[in-house]
Amino acid sequence: MMNILTVRSFHLIRPLNFCCSYTAVVKRRHATKVNPKPLEGLAKDERSRDESIAISVGATKPAVLISLDVNNIKPPLRLPETGKIEKKPAADAWTKTPLSPTLQLYLKLSKIRLTTLVVVTSMAGYAMAPAPFDLATFALCSVGTGLLSGAANSINQFFEVPFDAQMSRTHNRVLVKGMLTPLHAVAFATVAGASGYALLNYGVNGLAASLGLANLVLYTCIYTPMKRYSILNTWVGSFVGAIPPVMGWVACTGHVDTGAWILAALLYAWQFPHFNALSWNLRPDYSRAGYRMMAVTNPQLCRRVALRYTVGITGISLLAPVLEVTDPWFALTSLPLNLYFSYLAWKFYRNSDSSSSRKLFRFSLLHLPLLMVLFLLSKKRWIFLEEESKKEVISLNTSTKPLAIESLNASKSV
Repeated sequence: MMNILTVRSFHLIRPLNFCCSYTAVVKRRHATKVNPKPLEGLAKDERSRDESIAISVGATKPAVLISLDVNNIKPPLRLPETGKIEKKPAADAWTKTPLSPTLQLYLKLSKIRLTTLVVVTSMAGYAMAPAPFDLATFALCSVGTGLLSGAANSINQFFEVPFDAQMSRTHNRVLVKGMLTPLHAVAFATVAGASGYALLNYGVNGLAASLGLANLVLYTCIYTPMKRYSILNTWVGSFVGAIPPVMGWVACTGHVDTGAWILAALLYAWQFPHFNALSWNLRPDYSRAGYRMMAVTNPQLCRRVALRYTVGITGISLLAPVLEVTDPWFALTSLPLNLYFSYLAWKFYRNSDSSSSRKLFRFSLLHLPLLMVLFLLSKKRWIFLEEESKKEVISLNTSTKPLAIESLNASKSV
């Protein structure tokens, strides 16, 4: 238990140290720009020992000497000839933090595209559930899920600032560039997480809220730090992606049944070919940041796992009609889609190049929505159709009762 607390404390302190250290470097840099030779006249060894620090700015770049003596900075001088004042050098763009952060920055902090995908899978789970559709519950479930997802992504970016700065894919994120402060990120995550949980708990049901809160903890406290220690992080992250559709299902029905497990299994298996294909071309980035991904530590396992789970998706799709979650049309219509997905995964496994991985990744973005649409169109029970049939039966019974009574009275009169 103490080891876990130590690791979490380390991950909490590191982003703050990173931001503080960069702020100190910027102040020293501007001090030397205004007074570039504050230590002129001192011995070379004494200057390097007492008054300066060597900071490495890159693996292949030489060290830069930055003066720490900021007390000898001279104010701008008024030139007697022109009467003008010397201008100070402009600050770096990435050090400017807006006084009033915009909505766009908070959307970037919450990884809006990833959050949208999470919300869509939750909405799909609600629509596929065999229960009456309630628009208010549907809206509250979608908004609550989106807020919890945004909170989780914000905390993830807060913890990973030092590592995002080393990756070309993430070095432009708002916290890395200083467009938002760590305090903004923590405050936004707190408000969004609390609001999302309250909406799910009081507007939907307690089970959906508990699943959302568990997913938040799983993503921020287990998956995020595990990425630097074990390749099992991909399996944990797949659980994170499989929970939102179950939340939608539970929001509609109030309980977890066979259909929810089938839907969760499909989303869980889909994560592996999707992410493994994505990470294949990002191996230099992940290696530089120190992430323990399959594509970096075990490339053969990365390709093999992607192939296995595409085959698994085909098997789960064929199992859904057997368990009476969907009708047989789902197995027939999804089979060509799943077979082509498996074919691309096999090409990725065999060729192991950037082209095959890119094709697999791009098709995975198309495969998931198409599979969800086929699942929805082939679901076993349509509640509104059952209600209409019940109404027809009731109306038919009520219309035949007077005829039966009249015939009975006629027989008695005879």
